[in-house]
Amino acid sequence: MDQDLMKYVDRILISEEEIQAKVKEMGKIITRDYEKEEADLLLVCTLKGGVIFMADIMKEIDLDVEIDFMAVSSYGSSTVSSGDVRIIKDIQESFMGKNILIIEDIIDTGYTLEYLTKNFKDRGAKSVKVAALLNKEGGRANEFHADYVGFEIPNEYVIGYGMDFNQKLRNLPFVAILKERYYK
Repeated sequence: MDQDLMKYVDRILISEEEIQAKVKEMGKIITRDYEKEEADLLLVCTLKGGVIFMADIMKEIDLDVEIDFMAVSSYGSSTVSSGDVRIIKDIQESFMGKNILIIEDIIDTGYTLEYLTKNFKDRGAKSVKVAALLNKEGGRANEFHADYVGFEIPNEYVIGYGMDFNQKLRNLPFVAILKERYYK
């Protein structure tokens, strides 16, 4: 790994190999849970952080799935969620009567996913579930719980595998703790 990138890393929290093993496991569970469903399954990736997880997990779901992307924000330019969720880019696919599985990189406060889950249900989805690679329980501001979670992590600033610091470091193949001096 390039030393310029590693200067931001305090420590690696989850290795590339651990991530890939967990993604395979989650894909099998999701396949099992939806294989008898008659309604279509639409995977909705929240941009930008969920892209790498979406690309990996959709290959492990052994079903015919549709995909779409949306951009939402509750952070603005801050590192702390405001709780005010805004849809910046909505999905393009029709989802009336479909099963939606929101693909998320990390659950922190829970504001965004609570909002999206309710929003999709109110707009006619058959069901709405969430698959998140990471769950940061210590950051939760509400009672939201995902249906599928890869890893429980401490309430620390993480980077890599889609997660960024100032729109950088998303391309690290692992999840790492960002050195505190970069965000304090």
